[in-house]
Amino acid sequence: MTDPADHPFVRAVKPLVDAMGGQMVAPGLAQGDDVVLSWEGAERVAVRLPHLSESLDHLLAELERRHGVPLADLDRKAKQSVVRILETRGAFSVRHGVETVAGALGVSRFTVYNYLNRENAAKQED
Repeated sequence: MTDPADHPFVRAVKPLVDAMGGQMVAPGLAQGDDVVLSWEGAERVAVRLPHLSESLDHLLAELERRHGVPLADLDRKAKQSVVRILETRGAFSVRHGVETVAGALGVSRFTVYNYLNRENAAKQED
């Protein structure tokens, strides 16, 4: 019998699940909030989604990997870009999101709010 993880569909969705910080489990092990994915009429994999608080940590780690340096070592323009990405992904709707992001960027909460306000002002001018 072949390993379910070897199925082409499972291999295809793995990068997306990893990017979300999810976990892939066998369909038979799915729990209440898991999303079971089917392909060609058969259940192939269940995806266990992360909690929101874990998602923010995962997003920060992914951005750090993408930049290749700790986020605190980025220049101001890059930090502003990180804040824009995080705002788009809903990072600031999570409790203590601003504080968590400020800590990761090595700036104050006030600075993060300034970046957000600057971005919102630029959107209103367009």
